[in-house]
Order: sequence, then structure tokens, then C-alpha cells
Amino acid sequence: MKRILLLNGPNLNRLGLREPDIYGQITLIELESSLGDFAKDYGLELTCYQSNHEGNIIDKIHEADSNVDGIIINPGAFTHYSYAIRDAIASISKPVIEIHISNIHAREEFRHTSVIAPVTIGQIVGLGLNGYKLAIIALRDFFGEDERL
Repeated sequence: MKRILLLNGPNLNRLGLREPDIYGQITLIELESSLGDFAKDYGLELTCYQSNHEGNIIDKIHEADSNVDGIIINPGAFTHYSYAIRDAIASISKPVIEIHISNIHAREEFRHTSVIAPVTIGQIVGLGLNGYKLAIIALRDFFGEDERL
């Protein structure tokens, strides 16, 4: 069974409370539980981690290189300026998909640029929480193990 690490960055622990008109009303705990079940349906094991601290996310990326098969990351605001997270992703051999709940390209100007995207296999934006499911499916397809696709 392939293993996926889901990394959520700063303020995503506030899902369900923070700007529900943009991010929805489902909490991070509810989302992680639902995604764990969804991943199982695709023959994948999902581990979830959230941190508001850049160094913790970098440590998880480094650890992931030896204990998971792929990463889904919503770097939150780190998307736009964290060259340290970008370099951590570039330093590993596992496929990474960047995810954003809102369409960062349709929001404030400072959100339009991702320093993370160039070192990922793809980016999913603006599809709400369903973007996480699409990232799981995309990794499954990348692994080449899903006959349904």
C-alpha cells in the first residue's frame, strides 16, 4: 500500500472558523478523517500533519523522503515566500502536489505567485476541499496503480 503524507501549513488548523465564506465550515479534523477514508478507497494510506511553523514542515518533508511515497501540501501563506520549504521539496525524491482551497490566482496580488509550484508535479487551486481528493487521485495515477483511471 502506497503511503501519502498530507501537510497543511499555517492557519489551516482554523478551518471551519476562519473565513468560512472562502474556506468552508468543515474543520481540519473532519477533513483529515474524510480524506483518510477516501484514500483507503484508492488503496492508499494517508497520514496528516499540520503546523504553523515553517521548520516543522521542513522536518516533515525531510522525514517523508524515507517513509512515504508522495506528499500533498497546502503550504498556506508559505506558498508565496518560503524558499526554505521550496528547497526542502526540491531536496527529496518523492512526488509532491501543491493544493489550495481557494483560487490563489483570483485573490490578492501577493497570492498570485507560488515559489513552491516549480518543484512540484502539479498544483490544484480553487476547487475547495475537493481539491484534496483530486490530489489523492492524481498521486494514485502518478504511481500508476489505479485501473479505474
